[in-house]
Order: sequence, then structure tokens, then C-alpha cells
Amino acid sequence: MTAIKHALQRDIFTPNDERLLSIVNVCKAGKKKKNCFLCATVTTERPVQVRVVKVKKSDKGDFYKRQMAWELRDLAEVDAKDASKENPEFDLHFEKVYRWVASSTAEKNSFISCIWKLNQRYLRKKVEFVNVSSQLLEELPKAEESVPSGESQSVAGGDEDALDDYQELNAREEQDIEGMMEVCEYAISNAEAFAEKLSRELQVLDGANIQSIMASEKQVNILMQLLDEALSEVDTIEGKLSSYEEMLQSVKEQMDQISQSNRLIQISNTNNGKLLDEIQFLVNYMDLSKGHIRALQDGDLSSPKGIEACINASEALLQCMDVALRPGHEKLMAVKQQQHLFTELRDTFARRLTNHLNNVFVHQGHDQSSTLSQHTAELTLPKHSPLHRDLLRYAKLMEWLKNTQREKYDGLSRTYVDYMTRLYEREIKDFFEVAKIKMAGTTKEGKGNKFATLPRKESALKQETESLHGSSGKLTGSTSSLNKLAVQGSSSRRSQSSSLLDMGNMSASDLDVADRTKFDKIFEQVLSELEPLCLAEQDFISKFFKLQQHPTLAQVNSVPNTIFHGPLLSSSLLPYYSLSFCDMVRLMMNKIFQSIETELNSLIALGDKIDSFHSLYMLVKMSHHVWTAQNVDPTSYLSTTLGNVLVTVKRNFDKCISGQIRQMEEVKISKKSKVGILPFVTGFEEFAELAETIFRNAERRGDLDKAYVKLIRAVFMNVEKVANESQKTPRDVVMMENFHHIFSTQSRLKISCLETERREAKHKYTDHLQSYVINSLGQPLEKLNHFFEGVEARVAQGVREEEVSYQLAFNKQELRKVIKEYPGKEVKKGLDNLYKKVDKHLCEEESLLQVVWHSMQDEFIRQYKHFEGLIGRCYPGSGITMEFTIGDMLEYFSSIAQSH
Repeated sequence: MTAIKHALQRDIFTPNDERLLSIVNVCKAGKKKKNCFLCATVTTERPVQVRVVKVKKSDKGDFYKRQMAWELRDLAEVDAKDASKENPEFDLHFEKVYRWVASSTAEKNSFISCIWKLNQRYLRKKVEFVNVSSQLLEELPKAEESVPSGESQSVAGGDEDALDDYQELNAREEQDIEGMMEVCEYAISNAEAFAEKLSRELQVLDGANIQSIMASEKQVNILMQLLDEALSEVDTIEGKLSSYEEMLQSVKEQMDQISQSNRLIQISNTNNGKLLDEIQFLVNYMDLSKGHIRALQDGDLSSPKGIEACINASEALLQCMDVALRPGHEKLMAVKQQQHLFTELRDTFARRLTNHLNNVFVHQGHDQSSTLSQHTAELTLPKHSPLHRDLLRYAKLMEWLKNTQREKYDGLSRTYVDYMTRLYEREIKDFFEVAKIKMAGTTKEGKGNKFATLPRKESALKQETESLHGSSGKLTGSTSSLNKLAVQGSSSRRSQSSSLLDMGNMSASDLDVADRTKFDKIFEQVLSELEPLCLAEQDFISKFFKLQQHPTLAQVNSVPNTIFHGPLLSSSLLPYYSLSFCDMVRLMMNKIFQSIETELNSLIALGDKIDSFHSLYMLVKMSHHVWTAQNVDPTSYLSTTLGNVLVTVKRNFDKCISGQIRQMEEVKISKKSKVGILPFVTGFEEFAELAETIFRNAERRGDLDKAYVKLIRAVFMNVEKVANESQKTPRDVVMMENFHHIFSTQSRLKISCLETERREAKHKYTDHLQSYVINSLGQPLEKLNHFFEGVEARVAQGVREEEVSYQLAFNKQELRKVIKEYPGKEVKKGLDNLYKKVDKHLCEEESLLQVVWHSMQDEFIRQYKHFEGLIGRCYPGSGITMEFTIGDMLEYFSSIAQSH
């Protein structure tokens, strides 16, 4: 090990101005044995820095290298693992814990002792040594004294004992030495003389100390005498204290007895106070006044004062029954008697309250006074606000019943729902009967338009109306008066449905806007009457049955409506299920107003049967009311029901659109007459005008836009279909006139979703106008057209233009011959015949004759200029010209147009 120390000092530490003081051969605990050396070093320069350095052999094994170093001031703890047994393991706690296993216990102890000494000498912050024998730490310095001084001053300077050869002076000692050396000038030049002088002065000081000690002997004797006198006084005081203690012993015993008595009295007073508190608690919280008892037993439940007294009494009773008794109270006979009394009062009052409210519900359900006869003229539903106002006085009692007698509360809920269902069903059926008769009465007799083709008798309409609303049957009470009201309108009714086209030749101007507006008002009136009725009933149910919060109503979540056909809240479901207040209100509303959705669907079916265009009005109105209901309460019964009905209305609207498209596809055009503007084209115009009026600012505009696209595509397709099948009218005329009409309609109405179709219609109209003009102009100058077509064909085949005149069939003589056949008079005659022919092809309602005639004039001039150009290029210098000029042509076209 010594050789290793010398090698390490020489190779590693001397170049770094460090001295190696201790070394230990170690390896990491718990890992494969890779030996290294931990070295304790100090620097040779001041201030002294103490380090622990880890040294390891290089991979080749021929020299050592410095791997890691830690400052000793960063060392927090040294753990030797075991102070009583030899153990080579130890831990060094720096910023983290390093666990080592030394090659021997002696090396470990030597290294730890060196660390301890370095810590004692150089560090202000002392390192904590754990599991290190104190005897070892005490003996280590003594053991170091036996080490020869020569070894400590070896070349390597590596032994830890060298630490004892030098002891640093503190500041006070340095200051004193400097002072003495300043007094003695030769202190540095003659150290022996200085040392001799110091020795003499020390002897003088020792003598002075001895004389001072001898001079103070007298004072010491005096001090000793005083101490003896003080001791005698202390003995005297102790004797007096002992006598006093004997005298107080008897007083102590008496005071203990008094204290014990006072403690027993205090315990008794405390118990009496607690007993009084318990009695006052029971009296205050379990005592019901005689007035409350009388109100619960015999209180008047029909007068406001009696109801108020019963409410106060029931609340007081509930507080007495709900009081939280303390442990042991339930065993007291008085408490048992009071609880029994409270139970009897609760049962008695619950029975009285249930019977009274049952009678109120039954009476209201059988009340025949609220018939619809007085509401027939204005088509309104009876208001139930007086009943709600009277019943809401019992709301707090219902809450009390709900908290105390759940079965009776559930029974009242079932009774109310059952009887109110009958009442509302009767009123709603009467209301819808009136609405249906008024709606059917909107169709006037003898219109003869394309929307009313199948007149019916009043009896037939009545029979159909009854079949539409299903189980409603005949009207009760005021049926005859309602029938009389309906008969006053007319004796025949409107057709079942209307369409975008008419199979005959009826005029589209017969559209009965007044009837449809009246239907719209009736339908709006129906929805406006139902909406406040449902909202008022739902608000009443929530308040009366105390369903504003989330009560634990025993029911299955999402219970189907059919549960109300039996008990409202079946007792078999109570232990297992719980409904939120929203679900409970919805179930009660579904039962009470179970006929609304059916009657609405029946009314919608009737309106759609009368006129399929009514679905547009119904879609807008129903959408608006659904939107309004959802803004008020998206989970309400009204919102849900109107949403369901809206689906039906939307389905009827889609069916209406599909029906129009189907009728377009089935249209047949007469072979003997000209086509003109097709019925479904004018029908689309009327539909769009009507729809734009109805859907102005509507929420469901997107549905109309989708319908527009479907209809216009069907119109486009069927216009082309009819044009292809037309025999009397040329295809280009059918396409030109109808697409011009479609383009004009869309430009006038400015329907944004049909902008693409508007441009397409304009394009088709322009193309077919040009095609018709070109094809028609080929007939008046047929031979001339054929001649120049032949000339163009030869040029296209490669014949040079100036050589065309050498072709036998196209020489100058042939050209002159053809031109002579078309003098001005002949051309005018041909144009006059063309005008008459165009006039026969075109229809009067679209007024395209002048447009077509002007386009023909422009095309004729273009052809004339083209012919002249061919003559100039193919027959140069021939002097051949047409028999008429452009001025002549303009005069021909103008005179022909004016003459007709």
C-alpha cells in the first residue's frame, strides 16, 4: 500500500500541489468488483482545501487516473455501518449517498480517522460520524503521537500523522508575538538571545504570581469564616421550616376534605343542569299547541283562513316529528306517547286532506260547465287559471303530504292526472272539431281552378273529417251548432290537394290566396291556443306537486308513457327507481295531454288533404312554435310534442314536393296544339311566389331551398322531355320559351339558392333562341344557302377560293342563276311567310315574337355579309352582286313586323 501511496503522490497529486494523507482500496457496494482508491488530500497552498479523490486504474492497467473529486465541506455524514463489529462497508453522504466496501476494516478505520481529523482541524461545519466507535475517535490522535516525525516529513508527505506537526496560530497569538518582536529588535537576528530574554521574563512573572498568592491568604481565611457563619444560619432556618411544615400538615388534611365536598356538589349541579336542558329540549321541540291539534283534526280545508291554519299546523307537526332525538330519549314513556299522538294526527290530517282534494279533482273532471259552445266563434280553449289559482293554495300541504305520506301523495297525483285527462281530452277534441270544420269551410264552391277539381258535398266532408281524427267520434254537446256553422260557408268544398300543374287548360290565376290565408290564421290560432294551455298546466303541476327541485320520486328512469294507463306511480316500483322532476312532469303531461299529438296530426292530415300547399304554411308556423318552445324550456312537454308533430309536417312538405315532381313527370301534351309555356313552369312560378311570401324570415328556410333545387331540376328535366316529344311545336321553341319564362321568374324573385339554375336557364334560352333563328332562316333562301354551303365545302376540301369559280357546279353562271331566283320581292315574300310561321310557333303569353324577329334580322344581315364576302373572294372581278341590299332587308323586316 505504501508503494501505491508514493506512486499516487508522485503521478497524480504532486503535479496538482496536493498532499496525500490517507488511502483506502474500495469497490462499490452491491456491484461487480471494480476496485478503485479513495484518497484524502490537502492542498499545499493556502487557504487549505481538503478533498476526497477517487482514483482508478486505466483500462490498460499501466497507470492511475483521477476519476472524481469531492470537497470535504460538502460531506454531510460518514456512516461506518457498525460500531461494535468489524465491517468493511461504509457510506459517504455528499450530494447523494455513495456506498463503498473497503478491502479491509483497518484501512476503513484509518481512512475514517483521517477524515475525522481533517474535519476537526479545517472545517467549521462538523461532519456527522454515525456508527463509529467513540473510543476509536479518541484513541486515534494518541496513536498518531507514536509515529516517527521523520516519516511525517517524507518526500511524499502522505501520512496523516503529519497533521500533528503543525498547529496554526490564532489572530490573538499572532498579534502578541508581533508585539514582543517589535520590543526586542534582535528577535529575528539573534533568536537565542530573544528566547533567553523570554525565559527570564517568564521566571519574573512566575515569582510575581507566587507572591500574589501568598499575599491573598488572609482574605481567604476571612472568606472561610464567613462561609461557616452562613452555614449555621442555614441550619437555623431549616429547623424553623420543619416546625412550620408540622403545623400545616393538619390544615392540609382539612382542606382536602373541603375540596372533595365541593367537587361532589359541583357534579350534582352539573347533572341537574343537564337534566333541565333535556326536559326543556323535549318540551320546546315535542310540544304541539292545542290550536294546531284542532286545525289538524277539524280544520276547514275549503276556506283560505282554514287552509292557512292547516298549513301552519302541518308544518309544526312535521317539525315535532322530525326533531333529532338524543340517545335515550326514545325510551322515555312521555316521548313515546307524544310520538304516538303525532302519528295519529299525521294520519288523520293526511286522510282528511286526501279526501278533500280527491273530491275537488273529481268535481273538476266531471264539470260540464266548461263546454266549447261559448268559444266556437273565436276558436279558443277554456282557461283553467281559476282552478289552478284555487288549487295552488294547497301547494304547501301537498309538499307536506309528499314528505310524510308518499302513498297518499302518489294517489292524489294519479287521481288528478286521471280526471284532468278526461277534462282536457273532451275540451281538446271539441276544440279540434271546430278547427277542422272552420278549416274545411275555407274552400269555396265553384272556383273551377286547377287547384280545386273534385267538389264534394258537406256530408262527405264531415264523414272524411270524422275519419281523419280517428277515435274522436261525433261531437258532444255542441256538435249540431258546429255543423250549422260549417254549413253556412258553402255546400261544396275544396279539392283534396293542389299541384304545380293542371292536366287541362285551366288558368293558374285562380289560386285562392284568401282561402290559404284563412287556413294559415286558423292553424296559427290552434297553435296559439295550445301553447299557453300546455305551459300553464306544466307550470301548475310543477308548483302544485312541488317538482321544482329534484325530489326522489320513486319511478323508473325513462318510463314509457304507458305506465299512466295503470297507477301513476306503481308501489312495486317505489324501492327500485328514481325519476328527476323533469321526467315526472313530462310523464304527467304526456298522460294529461295524450290526445294533443293525435289531434294535431289529424288536423294536419285534413289540411294537407284539402290543399297540399297548406304544408308550407304548417311547416313555417310549426317551426316557429317549436323554436319558441325550445327557447322557453327545451325539455318541456310542449317542446317535445311540437317537435314530434313538426316531423310529420316536414314529411307532408316533402311528400308535397315529391308529388309535384311526380306530376311533372306524368304530364302529357296535346299533339294538335302548340305547346307554349308548360303548366308546371307557370306552376313553379306560382309556387315560388307563394313560398317566398310564406317563408319570409322563417326559421326553416333551408327546407324550402332544398325543395327549390329539387323542383327546378325536375322542371328543367321535364321541359327538355316535353320539347323532345313535341310534334306541333319545334323543340327549340319549347326550350326557348319555357327557359325564358324560368329565367324571368328567377330574376324577378331573386332566389339566392337558385342563382346557378338562373344562369343555366338564361344560357339554355339564349342557345335555343340562336338555334331556332339559324334553322328558320335557312328556309326563305334555301337554294342560296345550299349553294354557298357547297362553296364552303370545296374550300374546306382544299380548293383555293379564287379557283372555286372554275368548278362546274359552282361557276359564275350557276351563281348568277341562283341569285336571280331571289330578287327583292321574292325575299320579302319569303320573310313574310317566315314571320307567319314563327308567329304560329310562339305563344302569346311570353311575347317573344319581336325578340325572335329582331334576332332573325341580325342573323340575316350576318349571313348576307358572309355571302358577299364569299362572292368577293371566290368570284373576284365578276361584278356579281345580290339582287337586294342591307337597306332593303331592314325595310323588309320593319314593314313585315308593322303589317302584323
